[in-house]
Amino acid sequence: MHGLIMERELLITDILQHARRNHPDVEIVSETVGGGRHRHTYADAFERTCRLAHALDRLGAKRGDRVGTLAWNTHRHFELYFATAGGGTVCHTINPRLFPDQLVYIVNHAEDRWLFLDTSFVGLAESLAPRLPSIEAYVILCDRDDMPDTSLPNALCYEELLAAEPDDYDWPALDERTASGLCYTSGTTGHPKGVLYTHRGIVLHAMAFAWPDSNDLSMRDAIMPVVPMFHVNAWGSPFAAPMHGAKLVLPGPRMLDGHVLQSLINDEGVTIAMGVPTIWMALMQHLRDKGGDIKPMNRVIIGGSACPVALMDAFRAYGVQVRHAWGMTEMSPLGIINTPRPEFADWPEKRQRAMDAKTGHGFFGVQMKIVDDDDNELPWDGEAVGALKVRGPWVCRAYYRGEGGDDAHDDNGWFNTGDVASIDEYGFVQITDRNKDMIKSGGEWIGSIELENIAVGCEGVAEAAAIAVEHPKWGERPLLVVRREDDAQVDEATLLAWYEDKVPHWWIPDAVEFVDEIPHTATGKISKLALRERFAGYRWKLREA
Repeated sequence: MHGLIMERELLITDILQHARRNHPDVEIVSETVGGGRHRHTYADAFERTCRLAHALDRLGAKRGDRVGTLAWNTHRHFELYFATAGGGTVCHTINPRLFPDQLVYIVNHAEDRWLFLDTSFVGLAESLAPRLPSIEAYVILCDRDDMPDTSLPNALCYEELLAAEPDDYDWPALDERTASGLCYTSGTTGHPKGVLYTHRGIVLHAMAFAWPDSNDLSMRDAIMPVVPMFHVNAWGSPFAAPMHGAKLVLPGPRMLDGHVLQSLINDEGVTIAMGVPTIWMALMQHLRDKGGDIKPMNRVIIGGSACPVALMDAFRAYGVQVRHAWGMTEMSPLGIINTPRPEFADWPEKRQRAMDAKTGHGFFGVQMKIVDDDDNELPWDGEAVGALKVRGPWVCRAYYRGEGGDDAHDDNGWFNTGDVASIDEYGFVQITDRNKDMIKSGGEWIGSIELENIAVGCEGVAEAAAIAVEHPKWGERPLLVVRREDDAQVDEATLLAWYEDKVPHWWIPDAVEFVDEIPHTATGKISKLALRERFAGYRWKLREA
């Protein structure tokens, strides 16, 4: 027997319609590509989204067509998110930091029909255009006065397109399983892989995003995603903000500008912000150099790579709680977040800080387990370490056009994340490493993440990476690669001594190499692959491990 409850599809269209009705005057504020700050409301955004949906129809968009974007975190990119999905097309957000050959591959693999791009990416698009046969028009996200002189074929002005259209739209009734967005992994090995999101998955993810033990988002908040909208939907914040009536503050292209971030936080009353550690290191450096505060902000969500304890301490000094988070493109992306359990408040401070440093706990919607090499599930005791697998209603079940099969998913639908982790009795996960980044020394495993976190806690260290380098006696040994803070004098002996009593002696790196810059991937993570290539054939100093 079935129940007598209405059956309504979970659609992205309803999110912005809800915001228009219930939070019409709540603002979307964005730093523009050309400079200056733009502000309008959810009601305004809804009308502009209707105009954009009509413009897409006029361009000939059909259900399932892919619409590419090369754009920063701005109000226009926000409009594209909703107009494409709501009209039944697929918003393909493209990461401009990928290599040109990767960009060509993913646009052609997706068969994008149009490319919407910010003026700052016109030069990049011009260089790629001859290799993108599926693109029918390039829509530049600006008004007529800012329209650049370009060689792009069929270049159109975004604001002119919208101005010619009505501000209401008859949104189609879609199946909630309809594809809504497409995002490709960074592709550090092989071609990038596409993850095709659904309306249902995105809506459920936006709900879970705001739960108190997740990001605790409400209409009392102003949220600033400093994670790009071209990377996993800015962690879902552009959908969660209008769903829950939160003010949305978008930093445009100035995500690494500490002055701009501080100004947005203080001027716009940002209470919660999100981004990778590199972003927040830039903000902290600005605060150290120029002074001031970030008083409106009370919590920051840090993901993308392990958050150094030193960075947590720096935020704590400003009265900001750090919530460590973890997820993947394949998970829409959130899967784990570190919100303290109530009993932790009675623990000694040292033990509380140790729990803060963990990756965090799961929340409803994502099932997790760790398994050994034979796929046997391991206990949640904080000691057993194994491959982390997940499944849930916003986790991908296969890759888009997955030629050659998909060995990331098992027969029971579990997705192998590629991470190695332990889970304790409280359900708190500790990501110890990526499978490919583990260091195997003398037959025993060493986790690079812990070595890096310890190094960054040493005075004078701005950034650190631990990599496996071939060793004639032990097979592999850890090499620590360090970028110093400006004018810092920290040396190898000081750093290696810093590890004493913090890890087993045999974990301590055999050598330290100081560099001016540490390479990062297109998503802001340290590129261990680039470092391993750079230090291949490294000649060890005479030090017994």
